[in-house]
Amino acid sequence: MLAIEIVSDIVCPWCFIGLRRLDLAIAQVRQEIPDFSCQKRWRPFFLNPDTPPEGEPYLPFLEKKFGGRAPVEALFERVRAAGRPYGLEYAFEKITRRANTLQAHRLIHWAQQRGEAERLVERLFVAQFQRGEAVGDTALLVSLAEECGYPAAMVADYLASNEDADTVRAMEAEVRAAGISMVPTFIVDRKMVVVGAEDPSILAGAIRQVLAERG
Repeated sequence: MLAIEIVSDIVCPWCFIGLRRLDLAIAQVRQEIPDFSCQKRWRPFFLNPDTPPEGEPYLPFLEKKFGGRAPVEALFERVRAAGRPYGLEYAFEKITRRANTLQAHRLIHWAQQRGEAERLVERLFVAQFQRGEAVGDTALLVSLAEECGYPAAMVADYLASNEDADTVRAMEAEVRAAGISMVPTFIVDRKMVVVGAEDPSILAGAIRQVLAERG
């Protein structure tokens, strides 16, 4: 079983594309090695660590960061064009608030203690980029978790507490201390690092190299 750690943030549009490219890379490897298996594990990253807990208006933040509406629209179009080949349609026009993602990362961490979190992560990206839902809102996170089969009351109690908040912050700090400053970043078996939403062939090449080194 190969471990693939995915350093990402729910508010990073390229991270959604990166997941699709990783899935294609895994499929490429399985064409050659049918019994290849891997486990995906998500590691937290705060793309905008200064986001207020309650969030803030989305477009004004981006316009200030990128120098106006035209550069922001150009960025949106680049992402849309990159996502279409993978069946991703971005609805940036639906996003009204820049979300603080600590609660979302806590939820992913909680879910991973109980097994796979892939369905939950997918639903969080859909909420952010295709439905314009407030992924920093605790009530929404509880609802999404319930959609994915988790007990709503248990999730609500967990998110209402501070449990694992410091753990998630420490995990994020560890990633930054390791020199990771761009997401998505893929860590293959703790041996190979691929930075960015790279082409599936590059990700597949990293997986093959690690497998070859294993012998």
